[in-house]
Amino acid sequence: MSRIGMLACFVSALVVVFSYGSNVASGASDSGLYRSQAVVSGQGEANRALGLAQCLEDVLVKVSGDPRLIGDPKVVELTGQAAGFVARFRYRDRMSGIPIHDEQGSYDRPHDLAVEFDKAKVDAALQSLGREPWLSTRPRVVVFLAVHGRKESFALTSDSEHDPDMRTALAAAAERVGLRMALPTRTQFALKGKSRDIPAEDFDVALTGTLAWSDRALGWIADWRLHSPGRIYHWQIRGVGFDDAFRNGMRGAVQVLSGHGQPQ
Repeated sequence: MSRIGMLACFVSALVVVFSYGSNVASGASDSGLYRSQAVVSGQGEANRALGLAQCLEDVLVKVSGDPRLIGDPKVVELTGQAAGFVARFRYRDRMSGIPIHDEQGSYDRPHDLAVEFDKAKVDAALQSLGREPWLSTRPRVVVFLAVHGRKESFALTSDSEHDPDMRTALAAAAERVGLRMALPTRTQFALKGKSRDIPAEDFDVALTGTLAWSDRALGWIADWRLHSPGRIYHWQIRGVGFDDAFRNGMRGAVQVLSGHGQPQ
C-alpha cells in the first residue's frame, strides 16, 4: 500500500467502531492515578529524591490530565518537596539475581522506584496550581499508526511481528498519563472501513498518526490527529526517538480529552 493510501485508511479509521482485543491495552484505576515509577541508581537518599521528584511530576500530570504542567516552575518547586507527598514507596533491583561485581556496590545498581502518593496532598497541590483531578471515566484510546521507517512501512497492530519495542513503548506512554490504550489486530485493522458491521457501543476514541523516519530531522517525525466533537486536534513532533514520539502522542490525547485544549 502506498503512503497516501495508508494515510487515507487511517483517516477513515476515525469512524471505525469495534471491540479491540489488544494485548497492549493499558489503563489506571482511581488509586493507580496516584502511583508512578522511576528508574534510579541504588537506594541512596540523593538518587531517591530525584526519582520522587520525577514521579510526583508524572502523577500531577496523570491526575489532572494536563501535560502543560511538565517543567512549570511551580511544579518544579513542589517536586523539590516530593518526599512530603509520599504515602509509601518500594524498590525492585533491576539486576536481581546477578551477582554484585567487586567494583560495584548495591548503591549504583539500577532499581525501579515505585511510589504511591497521598491522594489528599496531591489534590491539594493541584488546587494550588489552578488544576483539579480528572476523575471521570477515561475513554479508551485506540491508536491507528502508520510507520514509515528507513527500510519498510507498516501498520502498528497488536499481533504484528513488526517492532514489539514500539508496542511496548506506546503502552508505557499511555500508562504514564493514565490512559487506557489499545491497538487493533491485523484482522481488525483490515476491517476498519466496514463500520456498518461494527457495534458502536464498543468504541471510545481513535488517535490516528504517522511516524516517519527523517534523516534531515535526525529522528522520527510524528504527526497526530484526534477527533473531538466539532473539532479535529492536530499536533506534531520532529527529530525524536520513538519513545518521545509516543509520549508526545499520548500527552496530546490526554490534554484534549481532559478538556485542556490544543496540544503543542
